[in-house]
Order: sequence, then C-alpha cells, then structure tokens
Amino acid sequence: MSSSSFLDMLMGRRLSPEEQVKKWRQSLRVQDRELDKQLRGIAQEEAKAKANIKAAAKRKDVTSCKILAKEVARSRRAKERIHVSKAQINSLVMQLQQQLAAAKIAGTLKKSTEVMKIVNRLIKLPEVARTMQEMSMEMTKAGIIGEMMDDAIDALDEEGIEDEAEEEVDKILFELTDGTCGVPQIVFEVLSQCLLPGLLGETGAVGAPLEQEAAEPAAEEKEPEMDAMQARLAALKST
Repeated sequence: MSSSSFLDMLMGRRLSPEEQVKKWRQSLRVQDRELDKQLRGIAQEEAKAKANIKAAAKRKDVTSCKILAKEVARSRRAKERIHVSKAQINSLVMQLQQQLAAAKIAGTLKKSTEVMKIVNRLIKLPEVARTMQEMSMEMTKAGIIGEMMDDAIDALDEEGIEDEAEEEVDKILFELTDGTCGVPQIVFEVLSQCLLPGLLGETGAVGAPLEQEAAEPAAEEKEPEMDAMQARLAALKST
C-alpha cells in the first residue's frame, strides 16, 4: 500500500471512483498471480502422483494405486476450480472497467447486478473466498453491489460428489495403468448392454432352449455391439 493511500485511510478520505476501481483491479491481479502459482504447484504434485501410480501398478499394489488416484482426482478438481476462478476474475475486471467508464460520466459508481453475481460466485470458491469477502464489503460500501445473501450459496450434494469421485478414481487408474487397474462405469454399462441380453436369450424368457436358427442371427447382431464396446474402451485409454 502506498504512503498516500495509508494517509487517506487514516484521514478517512473517500476514494474517488477511479481510485477505488484501480485498487480493486490491483487486488484482483495479485489474486490471479497467486492462482497461477497454485496451478503450478498442483501440476507438480499431480505429476508425482501419476508416476507413483505407475510404479505401484508394476508392483501390483492396488491399495496404493487407489490412494494415489484419489490424490490425482482431487488435484484435477482443484485445477478446475482455479481455472473457473481465473475466468470469473477476468470477467469482474472487465465489468469494473465498464463501471469506471460510466462513472466518468455520472461521477459515481452505480449498483451492478452483474458485478454482484460474479462476486457471489467467486466467494463460493475456496481459493479466492477470503479476498472476495473483503472486496465485497468494500463494494457494498461503495454502492456498487447490495448486501450479499447468505442463502445464495448453493448446498453441495455430498453423496453425488462422492459417487462422482469414485468413478473418476476408476477412470484415472484405467488411464494410467493401461487398463490393468480400475474399471470405469462405462465398462459395466457396455457389458450389461451387450452380454447380459445374450446370456438371458440362451435360455429364453422361461428357461426353454431357443432354436438354433434363432440363436445364430442373435450372435451376429452382437458382433457390432462388441466392436463398439472395444472401440469405446480404446477411446478411454487414449484420453
């Protein structure tokens, strides 16, 4: 903080719209650089975890593979949150620029629903929550946003997140171990679609054997489905 800004705070001088927006933009740029630093750190840890998964797979240590795969899944979710945060920060900077342009004509910052929406979304993200809470109070005092609504924060479906995490772990294991560990949900879906009807068809609806002539066309119909299953599994490995 510059000496003039510190003196302004002590004297209680109200910042002009230009000064206020400049202060917020500087804070957002600092936060954006911090997010970049976090991304680099997460990427390094993820790379280590991936290498350890491959080593554990060679030892056939499935337990260690699953633990490490959960770390990779957490890293990927954290990176997604950070990228969302950076995009929202850039949107907020642009909105503030528009507010500043309008303030040069009107002489004051106007309340903005769009700014309030972006700030509210940023407050929900752990990586920037503290900074944005402080900024939201300043913006409220400046009149650019209204009071933040506590009930605007969406409740998280913990059970749904847990289920999604388990599927992601399986996919990561399948991806990093060339299919030796982890069976994605898609495998079960394809198997149930392609194989289960065939198994039931061998005995018929009430257990009576089917005629040979009816079984042969059914087998031919399953071949394209099996080819499709193999293609989907190959696509998973290549991702």
